[in-house]
Amino acid sequence: MHLTAIATNRATVIAPAITDLTLARALANAARGDANACFDLGVAFSTGDQGAACDLIEAHKWFNLAAARGHEEAADCRADIADEMTAREIAEAQRRAREFLAAERRKVA
Repeated sequence: MHLTAIATNRATVIAPAITDLTLARALANAARGDANACFDLGVAFSTGDQGAACDLIEAHKWFNLAAARGHEEAADCRADIADEMTAREIAEAQRRAREFLAAERRKVA
């Protein structure tokens, strides 16, 4: 996937490495507890943006984590994509979110 930046009437392709870096930064910030980074990851995975593949299970996980950390829009976005998911997919997303939190707690301890 290539993103384009439109500064004038010409579009320039942004290198995939930059989008990978953006995704990596969001993941690092999310690991530090940043609710906005979790939300951004939810958006990236729900839309297939920023170098992320479209993955509703991952999107649900990140929206869930963002909501748990107080992000105001995250719960609504999580509910929107849950409408497109099976109960099994939602359960998997919740399991992944719990796993992420458990790993985070282990790092702190």
